[in-house]
Amino acid sequence: MKAYRRLQRDRLPKETTALAKALIGLVLVHDERTRVAGKIVETEAYVLKDPASHAYRGKSARNASMFLSPFHAYIYKIYGTSFCFNVSSEGEEEGAAVLVRALEPLEGIPVMMKRRGAQSMRELCRGPGRLCQALGIDRRLDGIDLLGRRELWLGDAGFVGAQIRKSKRIGITKAAHRHLRFYEIGSRFVSGPRRLST
Repeated sequence: MKAYRRLQRDRLPKETTALAKALIGLVLVHDERTRVAGKIVETEAYVLKDPASHAYRGKSARNASMFLSPFHAYIYKIYGTSFCFNVSSEGEEEGAAVLVRALEPLEGIPVMMKRRGAQSMRELCRGPGRLCQALGIDRRLDGIDLLGRRELWLGDAGFVGAQIRKSKRIGITKAAHRHLRFYEIGSRFVSGPRRLST
């Protein structure tokens, strides 16, 4: 089992865009029966007063975790089939989060492949729905403290020096012009069209 250092709260910024950048290179770990983990290589920021954000029309049962204090999991289902994993940001009751779009698989890869029915390591966690399936993330984990719980948490494996670039967000129509997607340059695990990741 690889060693990942748990993050202290003062390590991460609360502001959404800054958090989206800071998450690149950190590790998302799901400790269940078998540990599965991946390095975060792509994120999207859903900032305050953002028309593309689930929080734009206010708090609801579905998006309540977006309004928690920073660094809690916000997990929702899309298309009735896939889950998406987000990290809450800003202040409590403000409503903002960072979507984690892609991971580079690090640990528990045979388990990920079985869950995904995939043979290619590159395709395990390219995209928010895929990474949740590979890591076994679903609504049962919604709202947990990612810096204080043992099931699902953020860690540091000492990855340094990654260059980060930004682009338009993927798959949205509102505020689509805003460059709030961040990704590790050169990572083959980044999702989306190639033209957005060069």
